[in-house]
Amino acid sequence: SVLRPQPASRQFALQLKCPPVTALAGTRPKVDIDWDTLGFGLQNVAAVLNYGQAAFEGMKAQRSHKDRIVVFRPDRNAERLHQGAERLIMPPVPKDMFIDAVTATVRANVDYVPPLGKGSMYLRPLLMGTGPILGLGPAPSYTFAIYCAAVGAYFKSGQLTPIDLIVEERFHRAAPGGMGGTKAAGNYSPVLVTQLAAKKAGYSDVVYLDAKTDTYLEEVSSCNIFCVKGNTIKTPPLQGTILPGVTRRSILELAAHRGYQVEEVPVSVHEAMEADELFTTGTAVVVCSVGSLTYQGRRREFTQQGQPGKVALEMYTSLTDIQAEKADDPFGWVVPVA
Repeated sequence: SVLRPQPASRQFALQLKCPPVTALAGTRPKVDIDWDTLGFGLQNVAAVLNYGQAAFEGMKAQRSHKDRIVVFRPDRNAERLHQGAERLIMPPVPKDMFIDAVTATVRANVDYVPPLGKGSMYLRPLLMGTGPILGLGPAPSYTFAIYCAAVGAYFKSGQLTPIDLIVEERFHRAAPGGMGGTKAAGNYSPVLVTQLAAKKAGYSDVVYLDAKTDTYLEEVSSCNIFCVKGNTIKTPPLQGTILPGVTRRSILELAAHRGYQVEEVPVSVHEAMEADELFTTGTAVVVCSVGSLTYQGRRREFTQQGQPGKVALEMYTSLTDIQAEKADDPFGWVVPVA
């Protein structure tokens, strides 16, 4: 069966596609099958469709102030996909192959890289089990693909407009020993129910708490979160439940380079509510200031209406200046591809 969304509606129409009946009960089926050696298997359904055996990455290519097209830290994306492949029992893509494929994709689609300052080309490397299998087990073969699209700001309100978050108190994104630290395909659809509910209530997204104590911040649906107090910038530590974001790592290194005290430590929701500032990071959002955080009915405002926080703006400007080759790159993060 195929579910097809109807225009201007959240309802779905069910369209059945069934083969014609070729054999009735009690008659001999017209198929050539050795019933005595029948096992539990299927020859033409990809494993990813049954069990979600897939990991992916998110990257951007953009035009720079040096009149060339660059990508940002592709080696880190290659390493993370390698880790994800191992967690999902897939053959890792060699780093050189990954970077060569990214470069080739950008060069083949160079016309879709927006002009400087108008956006970027979003790249989605995807490794998936496409070999046929029905029983639970690793796919017999895999496909590595990259697709891309021209994109603008992630949040509809604009790149630097602060977002409003609400603390999720019912669902958890991940649990210790689970898959929260892997950028796996199946990790993202479960957050839709909370994300859509939050947006319906007027929020931009939700921030999740730890599954053991419901005390400490973990991350937002698709980005990491940072807490600022004075000259100290904190972010939850990587303990298997939080995605090791490339932008997250870059902000930690950049903030330390700029003289901030940087800590990867547990951040309680109560500490966050008393912070000077909060911001989120990710490939899609880059750096996004949090305008407010709501917890158990209490709303804490961090910024002036429509204005990003001071530290978030500093981190955003410093990072994007490096990414666009407007400022020097002391870290060697930017890689020209065209």
